[in-house]
Amino acid sequence: MSTADATGTVTADIKEAVKEKYGQAALRVKSGGSSCCGATARTSCDPITTNLYDAAQAGLIPEEALLASLGCGNPTALAQLNPGEIVLDLGSGGGIDVLLSAKRVGATGKAYGLDMTDEMLALANENKRKAGAENVEFLKGEIENIPLPDNSVDVIISNCVINLSADKDRVLREAFRVLKPGGRFAVSDVVTRGEMLPEIRQSVLAWVGCIAGALEENDYRNKLATAGFEQIEIEPTRIYRAQDAREFLAGEGIDIDVIAPQVDGKFMSAFVRAVKPTAKESCCGPACCKA
Repeated sequence: MSTADATGTVTADIKEAVKEKYGQAALRVKSGGSSCCGATARTSCDPITTNLYDAAQAGLIPEEALLASLGCGNPTALAQLNPGEIVLDLGSGGGIDVLLSAKRVGATGKAYGLDMTDEMLALANENKRKAGAENVEFLKGEIENIPLPDNSVDVIISNCVINLSADKDRVLREAFRVLKPGGRFAVSDVVTRGEMLPEIRQSVLAWVGCIAGALEENDYRNKLATAGFEQIEIEPTRIYRAQDAREFLAGEGIDIDVIAPQVDGKFMSAFVRAVKPTAKESCCGPACCKA
């Protein structure tokens, strides 16, 4: 098998694993459970997904939208959203961030949600119906191939989804493409900080995302810059301590006390901001061409 074939196989495997995980999460919510990996009760199951939305926000949306959240942050609380704007949520799941965004952009704006999982799309559309949201549209597709025109979106949000992609460079290029000049990229995601042993990184990332692929924060910055973004900022919102992963890593046969220095403070949820630059003015005469 060639390297290209191998890469394609790995990408397909990751995509199918993500589809299965999120499809099962949607079905658990519909049957009265929680979306979180391994959870059966109506409660979040770890420090990553708990208490991301306050009571005021939770009261604005159907309960199923909140229960279906597998996020690591709350991009709608941190992103600047203005009336009349068009917002796109990459990997929208049960629709919580789309529905909250729709309220903030108002009737003159629009909120799109993009997801590749049929079960999540069905749940999201049911939540849209319950919320009576008329300025919301859920699209089926992949975040590596966004089914929207160039320069059509004011703000892109996402909640702990980009780390799941096997081709993050393409995701960021697509995000850049569909944003209008001056458009904002404002996502919550899991990132890592600094070097660590590969086996430790793999085990802890499995805990952080159930399926993992978080970027090191400087790598994230570089990929955004390569895609064309400017004004790049990465702001930690939750830093995970070694103790947070104790139960999971014990099940993996890893002694948390031994590896604590490799883990503590090196995994975090972060708010990632960037801006698509506005188009540069073309030269209008000899005066501006002298330089």
